[in-house]
Amino acid sequence: MRCVIARFPFDLIKSEVEQSMSGITPEPVTGVSVTIDRRVYPVMQVGEVITRQNRRDFTVVEMRRALTRLGFTCHDAPPAAPARDARADEGALGW
Repeated sequence: MRCVIARFPFDLIKSEVEQSMSGITPEPVTGVSVTIDRRVYPVMQVGEVITRQNRRDFTVVEMRRALTRLGFTCHDAPPAAPARDARADEGALGW
């Protein structure tokens, strides 16, 4: 499939993306992610590997669109954890 990422054309094939990511350890997911071979990768990590470009050169939207068109499942960013109330721990310390 031909797609444009960071103003550069790429011919991406699903099996080649899977092969490129096979030996890569997934980074912790903090934003949009994609499932490749039962592993969940941040979309930007996948983009960096398959395009060999710096992550600042392309957007999450470009990568998500390309990966979705290839048939991968993309996931929205996980919800933010609620802020911990520091006052709740004061009683536990007996102060």
